[in-house]
Amino acid sequence: MWPFGKSTADRVNDALNEQPRLKDLGLQVQEKGGNVTVSGMVPNDRYGSLVKVVAEGINGVKSVDTSGLIAQEAPQQAQAAAPQDAGPSASDNTVTSGPASSSDEPERVTAAPATSSMDAEIKEMEDRSKIAKAVHQAIRNNGELKDDPIDVLQSGNSVILRGVVDNDHEQRLAEKLARAVEGVSGVDISGLRVAEGAKELTKEKDQDTGDTVYTVQAGDTLGAIAQKYYGDVGEYKKIAHYNNISNPDLIKVGQQIKIPG
Repeated sequence: MWPFGKSTADRVNDALNEQPRLKDLGLQVQEKGGNVTVSGMVPNDRYGSLVKVVAEGINGVKSVDTSGLIAQEAPQQAQAAAPQDAGPSASDNTVTSGPASSSDEPERVTAAPATSSMDAEIKEMEDRSKIAKAVHQAIRNNGELKDDPIDVLQSGNSVILRGVVDNDHEQRLAEKLARAVEGVSGVDISGLRVAEGAKELTKEKDQDTGDTVYTVQAGDTLGAIAQKYYGDVGEYKKIAHYNNISNPDLIKVGQQIKIPG
């Protein structure tokens, strides 16, 4: 579970999937050294800015590249863009004499109301995500919390703090900072856990994958490492499998082990 063993790319993907307009798009997320790239098909260009502000609320994200997003034109827009009255076609055998009445005029297709409504919804979600981003920045600017692995997600006008802090004081401080941000109506800290030494446990990251990395110390066992990260000695099997360790009893001092989510 986050923050132990869940890569930055996975957490960005989770955040995108919690957005109603983004969750069913099947977007692909890649990350290296804090630089996130999001690709896939989106209904229109407005989605790019929404993807960016959502991703920027995730701890460890330095930049977001959305150039890989391909906007699709909605069918209604294509119809609205087509000529509406090109006259009778060659196969039209209907003969009309005299001026046409208003009831004879061809029905005009317009997608403006639907498109406008969707744009307004995306704009609202984008503005709310900017609030979450502002909360994330407030936490990063705080001397006590800047190194804590905390993600900030948006839920309506409320924000969700997810991650871990070293003590109860830091948990209360994170909530206080979030509530002080303009536009925040509520703060959910149910996913913000307290674990002594959290900063150190999550400090080291694999530069290519964003995985949390632990360097084996003298006296360590995989069971003891699993207890540190998961609170469960039995999770050593997951760590061994993820790192292709055939014999869990044979680990060496200085060996770097990735902690899976």
